Amino acid sequence: MSNDNILLTHIPESKEKYLTMMSETVKAVSDVFTDDSAYSGTTPWDLHEVVHQDSILPEEGLGWEETLSKIKEQILPYLLRTSSSDYMAHLHGPSLLETLAGEVIISAFNQSMDSWDQSPVATEVELEVIRHLCRLYGYNKSADGVFTSGGSQSNQTAITLARDWFCNRILKHDVQKKGLPDNFKKLRMYVSEISHFSMEQSAHLLGLGYESVVHVPVDSKKRMDIAALRQLIKDDKEKGNIPFLIAATAGTTDYGSIDPIKELVKIGIADNMWIHADAAYGSGVVMSDKYRERIKDLSLCDSITVDFHKMFLMPISCSVVLLKKGSDFDVLTFHANYLNRIEDEADGYTNLVNKSLQTTRRFDALKVWLSFQMRGQDGWNKLINTSMENAQYLYSLLVNDKSFQVVTEPEISSVVFRYVGEDPERADEINRRVRRLLMHKHGVVIGQTTDEDNIYLKFTLLNPLITHKKLDDLVTLIKFLAENLPESDEE
Repeated sequence: MSNDNILLTHIPESKEKYLTMMSETVKAVSDVFTDDSAYSGTTPWDLHEVVHQDSILPEEGLGWEETLSKIKEQILPYLLRTSSSDYMAHLHGPSLLETLAGEVIISAFNQSMDSWDQSPVATEVELEVIRHLCRLYGYNKSADGVFTSGGSQSNQTAITLARDWFCNRILKHDVQKKGLPDNFKKLRMYVSEISHFSMEQSAHLLGLGYESVVHVPVDSKKRMDIAALRQLIKDDKEKGNIPFLIAATAGTTDYGSIDPIKELVKIGIADNMWIHADAAYGSGVVMSDKYRERIKDLSLCDSITVDFHKMFLMPISCSVVLLKKGSDFDVLTFHANYLNRIEDEADGYTNLVNKSLQTTRRFDALKVWLSFQMRGQDGWNKLINTSMENAQYLYSLLVNDKSFQVVTEPEISSVVFRYVGEDPERADEINRRVRRLLMHKHGVVIGQTTDEDNIYLKFTLLNPLITHKKLDDLVTLIKFLAENLPESDEE
């Protein structure tokens, strides 16, 4: 390939090369989808052999045709197909077709969302999308938000702002200028015992440590126990500790359970605490006319994590953190003369780096803008309702079959269950082996977790193409495998 054709430019030859490479790539990807299986079944050891090379940097380049051939042989057949209705392991869903088209635009133009002069119209689109998202989740005109790499970073941003808000407003200490206060080891944040691991991760990165994270027990519906929370806060105060944050979960990772946000907000207000809602999973429920009441109290929170690469079916990465008071982003602002000049901002050039933990950042807002425009409220309502009603159907199927135990009725689209059959003592071994057999022998990928130290299986039903018949067939297959386990999984 000559240097004239290494980039997409105005030159006709470069545009022709781009079109050729893109069309050949799209065809190669499309050709992989020959059936509905989620995975080829290949083991980790076999995959190691498939991809192993003495060097991935040859002395002389192979050129496009040979490289594409290697991709088609060594990579594409083994990639997990998240759009398959046989994939339901994690909060990692398929991608809507229009958002795949959005990714083509994002990668081709390669905007960096830190300063206006690196992303002119992209900056204005993100501002517009954030404005509409704030309204969608019940915030007023004083709210603001920013796109992030995912739920973990959105949570980390919110916890950082909560810490600084509390120290500045309540402890009268400026963390931005002076660092952590002397009594920082006494700061405490309260989370569900089944909250996302990013709570502990954030506490570590913020210098507060795991000991600052207080795990609140959950009730039988896997929601944060309000009485237990009150007691834990009371106990901490008596010990001289300092409660500063309650992090509610609207859609726990395993169960999709939704914490009682309204009650948590009352407790937080009474004790001058920040209330964050990790709605990375459950945020999609807002698009359902039928079910959005389940998350209506998100608007009461000081911050909200929203993920678009979960229920919203968009490619990774795509998340936002929204703030009830946009001015709380101010503690993240640091002006650099080469990037976000004060004089430019005074003249109306918005530099989004002022409210972001990231500097270089993708134009992910385009995927939201594109998909919202294309499908509208009606289209999104149907997508979300389908997933939630599939979960309810599966739950009904399982609770009426004595071969299975189900942890709790789904609030969103996850169902956690296990096969018990005639020998409950072997249930852990049976469920573990069934999941592996599904993946390696049948191309079906489902989740595995634990509840009260027992192994459970998990269906995370994000894919709207999943039908009731598909669920019937999978339950039947699981029963068959559980009741006819071979001597070893190699058979």
